[in-house]
This record gives sequence, C-alpha cells and structure tokens, in this order.
Amino acid sequence: MPWGEFKDTVAERRIFQHRTLVALMLLFVMMGVLMARMYYLQVIQHDTYTTLSDKNRVQVQSVAPTRGLVYDRNNVLLAENRPVFNVTIVPERVADISQTLSELQAILNISEDDLDRFRGRLLEPRRPFQEIPLRYDLTEQEIASMAVHRHTLPGVEVNAELVRYYPYSELTSHALGYVGRINRDELQRIDPVNYAGTNYIGKSGIERFYEQALHGKVGYQHVETNARGRTLRVLERENPVPGEDIRLHLDIRLQKLAHDLLDGRRGAIVAIEPKTGGVLALASVPGFDANLFVTGIGVEAYRELNESLDKPLFNRALRGQYPPGSTIKPMLAIAALDSGSTNRERTVWDPGYFQLKPTGRRFRDWKRGGHGWVNLKDAVEQSCDIYFYDVGVRMGVDVMHDYLTRFGFGEETSLDISGALPGIVPSREWKRAHRNEPWYPGDSVNMSIGQGFNLATPLQLATGTAVLANRGVWNQPRLLSDVLGDHDFEEGLFGAARDDIILTDPDTWTFGIKAMEAVMHGTKGTARAAARKAPYRMAGKTGTAQVFSLAEGEEYDEEEVRIRLRDHALFIGFAPVEDPVIAVAVIVENGGSGSGTAAPVARAMFDAWLLGFPAPDEPVLVKSDPGAGE
Repeated sequence: MPWGEFKDTVAERRIFQHRTLVALMLLFVMMGVLMARMYYLQVIQHDTYTTLSDKNRVQVQSVAPTRGLVYDRNNVLLAENRPVFNVTIVPERVADISQTLSELQAILNISEDDLDRFRGRLLEPRRPFQEIPLRYDLTEQEIASMAVHRHTLPGVEVNAELVRYYPYSELTSHALGYVGRINRDELQRIDPVNYAGTNYIGKSGIERFYEQALHGKVGYQHVETNARGRTLRVLERENPVPGEDIRLHLDIRLQKLAHDLLDGRRGAIVAIEPKTGGVLALASVPGFDANLFVTGIGVEAYRELNESLDKPLFNRALRGQYPPGSTIKPMLAIAALDSGSTNRERTVWDPGYFQLKPTGRRFRDWKRGGHGWVNLKDAVEQSCDIYFYDVGVRMGVDVMHDYLTRFGFGEETSLDISGALPGIVPSREWKRAHRNEPWYPGDSVNMSIGQGFNLATPLQLATGTAVLANRGVWNQPRLLSDVLGDHDFEEGLFGAARDDIILTDPDTWTFGIKAMEAVMHGTKGTARAAARKAPYRMAGKTGTAQVFSLAEGEEYDEEEVRIRLRDHALFIGFAPVEDPVIAVAVIVENGGSGSGTAAPVARAMFDAWLLGFPAPDEPVLVKSDPGAGE
C-alpha cells in the first residue's frame, strides 16, 4: 500500500490543535496567577511593603532636647552646653567589635578607661541601634583622621553633641552638682520615650533636683539612610522642646569670695538672704572639677579624689555634721526666756566650773578663771558656759529640743537643696533608741553649749541664724530664684511652708539680737576684734567644736594629727542689725577659735555684700588668730 494511506493528517492536526489549546490555557492561567499576585502585592499589600521598604531606607531617630542653662542672680552663666565631637559605635552595624576597636586604637588615642567604659555600656540594657560613645572631645586632627578612614569603619560615626560645661567648676561643684551618663538603674526609672536619644541626666545638686525642668522634651526626625546605615538626608523633623533656663539666688562673686577666704582650709560657708531664704553662697572647700564627671571620670582620677585625706567630694555645707558649740547659745537664750526658765536680770556666779552636786563632776568653762557674776546678756556676749550649764539644767532636754527644732535643727528644712543631712537634736526618746540609756542631767549640761550628742550642718546653722534675724519668720532656704521664659513649672513642688516661731513676748527677739550685737560690738564681746571699724552694726556668735578621731592601732603622721585634732572654729551672724540682708554660717575645720578664725571670715563676707566686692585682682587677706578665745 502506498505510504500516504497509513498517515492520518486529520488526526494529527486535531492532536496539535488540542495541545496548542491546552498550552494556551496553561499560559493564560499562569499569566492570571501572576497578574493576581502582582495585584495583591502592588495594590492590596501596598502599604505593608512600602513600610517595610522604608524601614530599610528611612529611619525614625530621636532628637535630644538642649538642656536648660543655669544662671546666678546677676545672670552670670554657671552651667552651659558646649559642642564636642565624639566617636560612637552602633554594635548592630559592626561585624567584629574587637577588630573595629583595634582599628580605632591605631587611629585615635583611646585609653584603657575608655575601653572599659565602652565594654561596660555594651553589656548594659539599651535601645536597639543606640549609639555607644567610645571617645569624647576629639581634637581637630583626630576628626580629620576619622574622616579619612570613615569608609572602612561601618557602624562607627563621629557625632557632634552638646555636653554640659561648668565655667566655675570647682566653685560651684557642690552647689550645682553635675550631670553624667545615664546608668542602668536610672534607665529603669526614667521615661523611655522622653529620654530617647538623651545620654545625660542630673546626678546631684540643682542638676538633679530640677532635672524635669532642665531636660526638656524629646523631638524626632525621619532620615534616609544607605545600605551601610549612614544618613543621607532628613525627610521630616519634629523639633525638641529645650529645657527651661533657671536663675538661682546664688551670687558667683560671693561664692568665689567664700572659697578665697577659706584659702584651701577645710571648711564651709553658707550665706542666706533672710527676707527670701535665697542661698547667696554655698561653699564647701576643697571642691572638685565637676566637668570631670560629665563624660565619665577615669579610674585613677576618681581614686585620687575619693581617697584624698581632705575629702573634696564630701559636701561639708550640706552633709558635714558638726557639734554646733556655742553658736546655738542665742537660740537657747531665747528658749530660756520664753519658757520662763530664767529672766534678763537673773545672775549666775561663774568660778570657771559648774557642778550638779557639790562633790560631782566639774564641767569647765572655756575661760579658766571664769567670768564672775553674769546675767543672760553677759553670758551670750562673753560666751559664758557656766550660765548656760545652769539654765540648760533648768530648761531640761524637752524644752531645749522643742525650741531648737523650731529653728530648724535636727530636720532637713531646705526646699531644693538635695542631699542635706538633718543633724541631731537629741531627746529622751533619741537616746533611748540609739544608746539604750536614759537621759541624765549631765546630758542637758553638754547640750546647753552645743556639745554632747548635738550635731548640725553649716546649712542648718545659717538657716537658724536667718530665722533669728527675721525674728521668728520662716523663709526656707532655696537656691532657685525663678525659671526664665514661658514655662509650666509645677506649683507646690516644695510642699507646705514651716510655721513661724511665735514667742510669748515678741520683745524677746530684740533681746536676743541685742545680745548677739554685743558679741560683735560690746567691750567684752568674743568677736569684737572682727567688728573693729565696721561702718555698720552686725550681730553674731562665735563657737568652737571639740574634735577627737583616731582609730585604735591606726598609723598616723604626728604633725598631721596634731593639726587635725584642733577644735573646729565656728561663727554665725547677720548684718546689718537694723535690717538684715545677709546671714552667714562659717566653719573652719581644725581652725581653733571661732573668734580668731571664723569671725574674720564672716566679717569679710559682710563687707563684700554691704560695701562692695574687692577688685578681681585684689588679694583677699584675712587676719586670723587660732589661739584667740572662743
């Protein structure tokens, strides 16, 4: 048969057509699936994938607010912000941290302290992609070196930021406090939203107390980044709200004068404006450079400060608790009169000692031969211990405790001066709780001259003096004068005010002030030498505080101990008597007598405030006589 009879062309054509149809159908189905998928991705899921894409390209960054500035009463800047360039690392963008650190060490001068701080912060809880600082305050040469090597160091940035700076660092370190890096504990209690992007927080003093006002409100910005995470441009920005600028009652001229007057001697001076309670000076010597703590102090530098025998980190003005000595005699004189324990005419014989019983212990007067017959005014003017021994026993501990606490002793009475200690005004209950002993009459004898269990801080002495100058009117001490600009500062931040001291006879205030005036201007006043040739009248009271401190078996330098076991020299006072505008408390550790050491310092403070400050280049000289009487 011919070959063509076996080939069915019609059947083959039919099979081809079927196969073609199936292929076309499959093609259209696949195209439909692709189109549906494209529609799903491009239309239905458009917002989702746009967001995911933007996350790779656009990031939201927090913008830290500028910290508020701090001024003194004359608008002298005490705490400012200065720009510095820092090297920071974002660990999430670094493949090998160790290698990156090694490369940076070859470029920059990075100390072991810098590395230790960085490694410590690397282990602390933090926000994702948060930069960790490595080196602060780069020089121009270091900035140029980083610019050259920048492309080889992914995740490493050179950033400019505003860092706190204290122009009068050592003068204001104890009054203002300082800011520092936010640590782990602070990270747990702060607002994570408002502190996003903020690296610093107030650690002590005014910086800590007014942290809420000084910090401000965080801002945000949307930035476009490349594949390596570097910022290309800012797409959108919400500016932060800067912190509030605040003005203090503090006068930096008086503060500097206080430091100069102490002349390197350990001690403290507190000056208060009685009519407002404003703290004019809060000096603790020696001080320290607060700028060292802002970006992180080195281990060696901190050890040197912490182990110094003079304790520069210790705020003597707020936390130094000393026996107030005879400085509380004017307050106890007022207490004795108001409680009826004595009167103005009553006299006591002072042979140089006092005995509760004829054969009992003799409590000595500071003047070996005694003062003879003295009344209450004489006792304050000449600082007669015997009169106050007698009247202290008459009053008893309950009366003395009651009146001294009204003057602010034994309590923390300041409004915004954080960290102050309350001191001790002993009572029957206090001794039972702390010594498990009853109160003895001999305890009242010691309490009557500010010795025994009594402890007070220089701030408390200045506060009590200001209340006395105000004739019982309380204006609690505070550093803040006002908040500058428009603000919504919290009212009621300070709590309730203290009650004024109301006496049975208001003229008792006049008597107490006149007695203090006699201390300065009387013929037998213990501080009459300090008030010599003054063109104004001042009131004051000298005092000494006994010192004893040496652990058993402790090695010591004989000459050093001889100096450090001297009595502390104290003085309180205010001026002018007719209309007090300044009250001062001075303590010079191991200074000897209050009349010879502390009173001349207070006189120089009065002169500067009332008559004018010395020229900046004029040396401050104070004639002291540590061997003078009390």
